[in-house]
Order: sequence, then structure tokens, then C-alpha cells
Amino acid sequence: MALLELRNLHVAVAGRRVVKGINLEIERGELHILMGPNGSGKSTLLKAIMGIPGYTVVEGEIMFEGRDMRDLKPHERARMGIAMAYQSTRPIGVTLSRLIRELCRLYGTSPADVSGLGLEELLNRELHKGFSGGESKRVELALTILQRPKLALLDEPDSGVDLESIRVVGKAINRLVERGAAVLLVTHTGIVAEYLRRVDEAHVMIDGRIVASGELPHLLREVRAKGYSGLAGGGANERS
Repeated sequence: MALLELRNLHVAVAGRRVVKGINLEIERGELHILMGPNGSGKSTLLKAIMGIPGYTVVEGEIMFEGRDMRDLKPHERARMGIAMAYQSTRPIGVTLSRLIRELCRLYGTSPADVSGLGLEELLNRELHKGFSGGESKRVELALTILQRPKLALLDEPDSGVDLESIRVVGKAINRLVERGAAVLLVTHTGIVAEYLRRVDEAHVMIDGRIVASGELPHLLREVRAKGYSGLAGGGANERS
């Protein structure tokens, strides 16, 4: 039984169908990369898995450890072991140090688990208030690690950040995988892949559908040679 299984999943936002018939399985401890152009439905897919309001499953199933999650709220999914690092963040009126302490208390983790992620100068600041893109990405990943997830959903952790921050982000993702988490990582450029120790499978999503799946190096070569538009004619879940 796969840790996460999406079966013919269709998701609508504001009445418009954005995700259109996704089939995907992720086993425990696997790292999957989901690439695609802007507006292809990648972030919508992650938010539907997390159960974010407004991202409505209109057809199909989201199965986690064999359980259908469609009727569960985000906090209930979090209790099951799913965590999400968001692409866009906003201040929430609490310092980073306080939130880290609370997460460590809830999940039995330690601030040492996120050492080396460059958080020291941010600890006494309000979470995400005035943070740069790289700082927000590192913080989101640190908070995800501290939740000790079975499944981590990472929404474009390499977007809008400099190369040094991408290196640190890659280090954090490797740490998640080393600790047994399965990871579904959304990326537009694929740059972060250069800093990952391993990727089990990659997928290309276009217009709400997975049009190609296979080994990451092959798919990256295809994307760089043809562009995403050159892969748009493939069938759903076509193996590369």
C-alpha cells in the first residue's frame, strides 16, 4: 500500500476545474518532483492534498495510508503526518523562536534538528514579517522538519531565492528524506534538484494533467530541449 495515492483526482478552484484526472502513488521515504509551467495546477494539487479550503475535490480520491482524506480538515491531516511548506507566506503575529518551541513540544523534536539552516538572526522576529524570499523558504522548511512528517508537500522552495539559499534549501530537503519522510516537491525550474542527493521519480504537469513521468535527468533534458509546450502532447502519466 502506497503512503499517498491519488486516484483520478479532479480539483476545482472557484468553480473552475484546475486539476484534471491525476493518478499518482508515493511510497514511504520517496522523493518525487513535480515540474510544469506556471498555472499548470501544481500548487493547487498540493493544497488539495493538504485540504486547504477553496480547493475542492470534485472527483476522485486522495488516499493516505489507505484512508480516504477528502472529508478531513487540514489540522486533521496534519495529525496524520502531512506537513506543507508554502510558496507564499504572511506574518502571523508570533516570533519564530516561540513557534519553534511549540512545535518541538508537540512533535518531540529539537531546535538542533534545524541547525545549519541560517535561522539564528530570525529567531526573535515576527514570523515572515519583512523576511526575504530565501529566509521565508528556509523557515518554512525548518518548520516542516520540526513536525516530523510522514509526507512533506513543498511548494516551489526554489522560487525567488538566490543560489546560496537554494543550496540551504536542498540541504533541508535532504534532511527530511534522510529522516524517512516522503516528499512531493513542486518546482518550476528544477534548479533545486542539483542539490538533492536523490530523486526517486519526476513528473511533468501541464494544464492540470501529468503528461510525463520518469527519471529526473531525462525529463530535465526533454524540458530544456523542447520546453514544456513540447511535452504537452503526451498522454496522462506517460512514462518517459
